Amino acid sequence: MQACYSHAITYVPLYDTLGPDAVEFIINHAEVSIAFVQENKIPSIISCLPNCTANLKTIVSFANVSSAQKKEAEELGVSCFSWEEFSQLGNSSYELPAKQRTDICTLMYTSGTTGEPKGVILTNEAIMAEVLSTEQMLELTDKAFTKEDSYFSYLPLAHVYDQVMENYCIYKGSSIGFWRGDIRFLMDDIQELKPTIFCGVPRVYDRIYSGIASKISAGGTLKKMLFQYAYNYKLANLEKGLPQDKAAPLMDKLVFEKIKLALGGRVRFLASGAAPLPRHVEKFLRITSCATLSQGYGLTESCGGCLTSISNVFPMIGTVGVPITTIEARLESVPEMGYDALSDMPRGEICLRGTNLFSGYHKREDLTKEVLVDGWFHTGDIGEWQPNGAMKIIDRKKNIFKLSQGEYVAVENIESKYLQCPLITSIWVYGNSFESFLVAVVVPERKALEDWAANHNLTDDFKSLCENPKARKYIMDELNSTGQKHQLRGFEMLKAVYLEPNPFDMDRDLTTPTFKLKRPQLLKYYKDHIDKLYNEAKETRV
Repeated sequence: MQACYSHAITYVPLYDTLGPDAVEFIINHAEVSIAFVQENKIPSIISCLPNCTANLKTIVSFANVSSAQKKEAEELGVSCFSWEEFSQLGNSSYELPAKQRTDICTLMYTSGTTGEPKGVILTNEAIMAEVLSTEQMLELTDKAFTKEDSYFSYLPLAHVYDQVMENYCIYKGSSIGFWRGDIRFLMDDIQELKPTIFCGVPRVYDRIYSGIASKISAGGTLKKMLFQYAYNYKLANLEKGLPQDKAAPLMDKLVFEKIKLALGGRVRFLASGAAPLPRHVEKFLRITSCATLSQGYGLTESCGGCLTSISNVFPMIGTVGVPITTIEARLESVPEMGYDALSDMPRGEICLRGTNLFSGYHKREDLTKEVLVDGWFHTGDIGEWQPNGAMKIIDRKKNIFKLSQGEYVAVENIESKYLQCPLITSIWVYGNSFESFLVAVVVPERKALEDWAANHNLTDDFKSLCENPKARKYIMDELNSTGQKHQLRGFEMLKAVYLEPNPFDMDRDLTTPTFKLKRPQLLKYYKDHIDKLYNEAKETRV
């Protein structure tokens, strides 16, 4: 990536979590001519070569490449090099080309609702605007990174979040420590590096919170009382406006030091992004981590963070804060969802304008025109301006949302796959940014369920069958089997289902006249069942 910057070459992060055909699609769509690949991914690159050789002519392994792999690639007209072989081809006297602000720095592919990833065009100017805005925000509100800082890199480098953080570290001369790539040893890697800067997604922070909370509850009565006293004392001082390091220094040393050690003992700055951080987790970490915490909001299209909470302003808890220097933000009313940008509590679609915005979607002018209107990027996220000027994310305009680990879910696409299961007539799949998995309300096909009951010597009526745990498991297993056949990914599988004996209807305001699902109304109607499904699924997983 850094070499591409130096040589004014547009780079394209290539990753396979966008779906089975994404690698082939991105190589062809972006017209990639050379691919750098980690050794264990070479077979998957070679397998798509028969359909990719129009542009792709060179594969470089970051380690080794077998003679069989070389031969297979060469038969298709593609050269294959090990890292050592490739590095010997260089010429140290090469003169670096001039770079322009308007040059395309990267095409970064992100999830599309139609199934095809979208290539987000980011210029040199956009990347640098983001890096320099990060610098200014930290200088004004906390402390800029220095050569003494070290950043722990474990988030995917194919995403903009980690790329911007690493670019900022390099700009400031801070060191970067890379994890070994195995989630089982994540905490071990943190202990080894002892970073001062830690960026996470809510799923990671939730795990840290759960681990610490269970240790506290397992301690003796005296320890718990001491912890609660220290917690309440520091909370009261933070609410009075005292900065993190001055709110309760003695309590930090006596009580919260052990919690600080969970992240290596040196962390001074925590950042959270990719999905909303649950309020109770943010509050807990702000009080106990002995570090400042800032929650931000951003998209690939905004080159990462475009709004951020100010770390030492405690009332911004539960929000994504204020726009960064290079971004303007406004709300646009969405009448069909009941959101009014001009009401006493302004709510509407978040629209952005500024120098760190993308230039459009590669080869998709139609999609670009849909979201870039009069210079404003329509994010599809619904925000609510708080009285203190901070933004709170409250909804999504379209039926695509993120799970807590940051994965996008295009729910209509998933429902269309599950509807191919012959055991059901309707399905509403639900997930949100505070949970890591999906659940569903399902209307079973009556005869299919009654036939299953007969085969299992059950004489219950249809309504009772829908309440039967074995029937629920049978339907869920069949749905997930259908999902696997249609290549749904792990996080798109269902972890719990509620069987509804009555079809979704207009009488209960659950569908439109054309039988489209009314999702806000479905959530309101089935809220208790959804809460129960999540609790059941979590108990089963434990």
